[in-house]
Amino acid sequence: MDASTLRAIQAPLKQKYRDDPSTAATPLRALGSFESPGVSCVVDTWAGPVRAGLHPATGGDGSEACSADMLLQALLACAGVTMRSVATAMNVEIRGARLTVEGSFDARGTLGVSREVPVGVQDVRLRAELDTDADDATLAKLGELTERYCVVAQSLGAQPSFEVTRS
Repeated sequence: MDASTLRAIQAPLKQKYRDDPSTAATPLRALGSFESPGVSCVVDTWAGPVRAGLHPATGGDGSEACSADMLLQALLACAGVTMRSVATAMNVEIRGARLTVEGSFDARGTLGVSREVPVGVQDVRLRAELDTDADDATLAKLGELTERYCVVAQSLGAQPSFEVTRS
């Protein structure tokens, strides 16, 4: 896809959202269940159900997906799509790319060993190695705009609300 095609696809959407901002509120939803035994949660994904469980650092055996890894995968997917969109709009040709995201968590926090240790993935670092002829200033702008418009990256700063009810 080139920049003019992307703009043509997005132009009517942007105009719709300018004309009626309420139509831009886009609901998202994820579903899960406790249908499997053990300390796990089955999450419905577009690729099929994924059984998430404890990371080996917290008592799991490594046979189930780690939700922290899934978080990083969601960040990588969003950043990758956003970067391709921004690069397309900027007319930056990318012949190939290798994207990685890394982070870590201190198991003492999630296991309640220490209240002083934060719970959650820390020191998240996303790296994009691009095969491109773009200069350093263009790559810096590409990175800045990718970070600005990446929904998952921006969401990481906002704590979700939790509600537990009886069915």
